[in-house]
Amino acid sequence: MTAADDERYMRQALRLARRGVGRTSPNPPVGAVVVRRGEIVGRGFHRRVGTPHGEAAALHDAGTRARGATLYVTLEPCAHHGRMPPCVDAVLASGVREVVIGTRDPNPKVRGGGVERLRRAGLRVRLGVLQGECDEMIAAFRKHVTTGLPFVTLKLAASLDGRIATASGESRWITGAASRRLVHRLRNEHDAVLVGAETVLHDDPELTCRGRAGRNPVRVVLDGRLRVSRRHRVVRDGKAATLIVTTADVSRRRRQALEARGATIVGLSAAGGRIPFRRVLRELGKRNLMSVLIEGGADVAAAALSAGLVDAVYLFYAPKLIGGDGRPMLGPLGVRRLRQAIDLAVPAIRRVDQDVLVVARQRGSTGT
Repeated sequence: MTAADDERYMRQALRLARRGVGRTSPNPPVGAVVVRRGEIVGRGFHRRVGTPHGEAAALHDAGTRARGATLYVTLEPCAHHGRMPPCVDAVLASGVREVVIGTRDPNPKVRGGGVERLRRAGLRVRLGVLQGECDEMIAAFRKHVTTGLPFVTLKLAASLDGRIATASGESRWITGAASRRLVHRLRNEHDAVLVGAETVLHDDPELTCRGRAGRNPVRVVLDGRLRVSRRHRVVRDGKAATLIVTTADVSRRRRQALEARGATIVGLSAAGGRIPFRRVLRELGKRNLMSVLIEGGADVAAAALSAGLVDAVYLFYAPKLIGGDGRPMLGPLGVRRLRQAIDLAVPAIRRVDQDVLVVARQRGSTGT
């Protein structure tokens, strides 16, 4: 195989892996293809937790055609027992002669163990084909398995002058339909979508995924005073699981009323009346939510950025000007000097119909 062949087949595996994003937690999304004499004879990806991992699925698809073939897999095969048997066992039993791996598994239980077992068994193993793209595919898993925290994406939609609503609170819709469709795709790919109580009280959103073949993330509401009621959609519609994070001393009656409608209430200790954002993320991580999409509001976004816990930022700008009396997209950040400003790296800027999307990451994030 040439280097170009290796990249071509690994891209096929990456495309398969993407189909599992948002559905495999607490496992990583993994894709694989089996290649024999220049032909793909097996394809597979990890569909959801409790189902075969990507390499096992691809080898099953290939059947006896795997003997003497090459397996391309985006992530190092696991060598430990979990919900499923070790993938290394399936690889060794398949009869493949070579395994090409995109990146090593960051899980301390696995890292290097799968490669070592394959090599000890006499298989040729090559590492690092499209490693950057394979690392990006498992970014949420890497953060969760190494820190216990979920990967955090902050989504903001604003006018060109950074306003998310008019002075009267009108906000539907600042951005266009194409941007909103992309937001639904983001929901589909995240384990949870998170908002503050003000967003629920003012907008009463569903926070569901309305894209084709989409699935609904867990809805997380930060509500220190437990003001959200059973009349709000996130509680009453039953379309997705709802987790309300509040303080430990809220009204028992309010809590029971929400729980009676199916919401899960989590009471956390607060510092100065506020629940530290890292503590919120730690709780979500314990519940095996590997990725969280923050959608509002301005104060929640500011809290996440101030804590240095945002991994990716999606800024949607609409070609509109609302003015200084409109509501800003960010709450106070405590910036007094320019050197205190939050620094972003911007790897991509693109048009989304009439809107502009800025994709960024927070430099110096303390979440990883």
